[in-house]
Amino acid sequence: MADLNGKTIAFLVAGEGIEQVELTHPWEAAAAAGAATVLLSPKGGSVQAFNHLDKADTFPVDRQVGEASVADYDALVLPGGVANPDALRLDRDAVGFVRHFVDSGKPVAAICHAPWTLVEAGVLGGRTLTSWPSLRTDITNAGGTWVDQEVVVDGNLITSRNPDDLKAFSAALLDALGG
Repeated sequence: MADLNGKTIAFLVAGEGIEQVELTHPWEAAAAAGAATVLLSPKGGSVQAFNHLDKADTFPVDRQVGEASVADYDALVLPGGVANPDALRLDRDAVGFVRHFVDSGKPVAAICHAPWTLVEAGVLGGRTLTSWPSLRTDITNAGGTWVDQEVVVDGNLITSRNPDDLKAFSAALLDALGG
């Protein structure tokens, strides 16, 4: 297992609609490897996660994304859920943060519907990634190449399709930080 002591990973989510396991699995894997984890959101307070369409747990926000600096984090994780990335796409601070993070060259890991935020950030030109299948056309129209694979690593972008891919997704994130 990678030793990520001294590394800090930002998890960016909207106020609700986060697929809980896509937040908690990589969060717990990073914490187990020694990384500090920080939950960012457009607003403070707490966020509502879901198990598909059913409300699950709430999680406290550590910092508003508008107050966050890319320089403070070693990696960015974008959990899925349909409503979560759709809401993030409408937040200028969230989209700008994602764009700057991708441009920094630091690892950015997005799962399921989360690549919608990457589409909005305009960072997919010439990149290969995967996602929930319904995003294929959006990714292609944004200049990316969509493939149906468990995990895809293209430079600093790490993507996976759905919760069934979480083990490979989390391992790729840890590898990118420990390598």
